[in-house]
Amino acid sequence: MHSLYQNILDGNARFGTGPRELAQGVLECSPEEIRTTVILAPVWEPERTFGLKAEPLTEGCVRVWQVELDGKPATWIVPGIGAPTNMDVVLALGATSCRRILFIGSAGALDEKMELGDIVLPEKSICGDGASRYLQKDLAADPFAQAAYPDGTLLAQAEAVCKKYCAQYGAALHRAVNFSIDTIAAQFAHIDEILALGCGTIEMETAACFRAAELCGIPIAAIFGISDSTVRRKSLYSGRTEEEKRRRREIRSAVFPRVLGGMIL
Repeated sequence: MHSLYQNILDGNARFGTGPRELAQGVLECSPEEIRTTVILAPVWEPERTFGLKAEPLTEGCVRVWQVELDGKPATWIVPGIGAPTNMDVVLALGATSCRRILFIGSAGALDEKMELGDIVLPEKSICGDGASRYLQKDLAADPFAQAAYPDGTLLAQAEAVCKKYCAQYGAALHRAVNFSIDTIAAQFAHIDEILALGCGTIEMETAACFRAAELCGIPIAAIFGISDSTVRRKSLYSGRTEEEKRRRREIRSAVFPRVLGGMIL
């Protein structure tokens, strides 16, 4: 356990919350119910998004299900959009039996070679969020533009499994440096600065989640589906064709459940 995670636990304990209460308070279920593999998806639900059979554990702000993919058990968690809630879930998972986190979600492309529906593995995420500031001892030390990394072994496994299914379903697979933001509407005024950092994708959660998982000692990797492309003028707000949206949905439905099934221990 990293000393900074212990510092977070100590802060909670000082005001009356132990590790078990922290996990139960954030996840709204018993910590003992959390399985070894956790699928963390900001908005993609197992049944509604992928048609997977799932047993709900909670229906609160953070929604939790038990699922099986290829006959292998996992816990599926949907915290909602943004770094703060996803980061809190990862910190709570540090007080459970979770031993690996598979993050899945949408990202915008900043690389013209990426098309809507393509699959991307972020090899690092640059901090552009405010939540990451709380994952250090000194609030005045700004982590903005610093990189956070997935677990190398889990990333390599994700790449091997993704190659198989991307080839099977006609989706290109990319690696990229990602930028994690706090805003969609205001990001466009800063795209040139973000591109100057070498970023090929943009989303909202993984810099904080990678850092939180590192502090908790839990391996994590992320798999993105490209939902939009700023550099092609196809943003979440305008420019995307119905055919592009359809392709993205079809690849997402075909590839992600199979990749997750191939990665659960």
